[in-house]
Amino acid sequence: MAAFKETHFQLPGQTAFYKGKVRDVYTIGNDYLVMVVSDRISAFDVVLPEPIPYKGQVLNQIAAKFLSATQDIVPNWVIDVPDPSVTIGRICEPYKVEMVIRGYLAGHAWREYQAGRRTVCGVSLPDGLQENDKLPEPIITPTTKAAVGHDEDISREDILARGIVSEPDYLQLEKYTKALYQRGTAMAAERGLILVDTKYEFGKTVDGIIVLIDEIHTPDSSRYFYADGYTERQAKQEPQRQLSKEFVRKWLIENGFQGKEGQQIPYMSPEWITIISDRYIELYEQITGDQFVKHHDEHILDRIYNNILKSLNQLSKK
Repeated sequence: MAAFKETHFQLPGQTAFYKGKVRDVYTIGNDYLVMVVSDRISAFDVVLPEPIPYKGQVLNQIAAKFLSATQDIVPNWVIDVPDPSVTIGRICEPYKVEMVIRGYLAGHAWREYQAGRRTVCGVSLPDGLQENDKLPEPIITPTTKAAVGHDEDISREDILARGIVSEPDYLQLEKYTKALYQRGTAMAAERGLILVDTKYEFGKTVDGIIVLIDEIHTPDSSRYFYADGYTERQAKQEPQRQLSKEFVRKWLIENGFQGKEGQQIPYMSPEWITIISDRYIELYEQITGDQFVKHHDEHILDRIYNNILKSLNQLSKK
């Protein structure tokens, strides 16, 4: 199975390049960003050593579908999706926070709760909850957006006090986050899924418009449970069937890795890599209702590069 870990393109008009945990981002003049979604996989803010076949395609195509389905709520950065693994969009200034919203007590929030903490990002949680319980209402638990290293929990009060986001903008980000989560929840329900938690990233264009950027409702940014059997499993305190990257995190934890200093990433066997790839494809088909089309390319980077060039050439003529 074909997979690519990184790109090293030199694109026409390229003025900058940024390598994120998963994405390679090329700046074209003052107008466009070319985001190539690689097959890298990260957990605990660490990029794991082996790429996952089709993962980039899964993330990019899910994001494209949901960005299109939510543009009536908030404008987004997308201009073109010229390749299964590429999105081209407008340049904007990203806000230095990620807007995490949780409808259920799972993942990081559960680990904090289990450790005895009843406040997450300044939001109080009631006693007596168990893992994966539905919260009384969705809560927003922002994180700082770290250029390097770990993102950190932060409260709304600290964001405003430190001037990370202005109060009018932050209030608007909260409104968008709640509306997007409501739409995502409804779309997931149509597919027999529960959108447990997710995160959104926003930026501001040069003309002052807040736009939704990056990806939304993908297995890297979201957690899904199967709705069928959810109530019964909670009553029996059994693990939920889920579609997310949490199974990768749990495997790492079981093998002694949580991204902490001195810990070693466990060996990723070919069989385990195939399992991860299959789980990503499963989520794509389950959440979108579309059959996943595997793009078999011996020269995957050539395909991506040529598709980017075609799109940039068309944009230059506009």
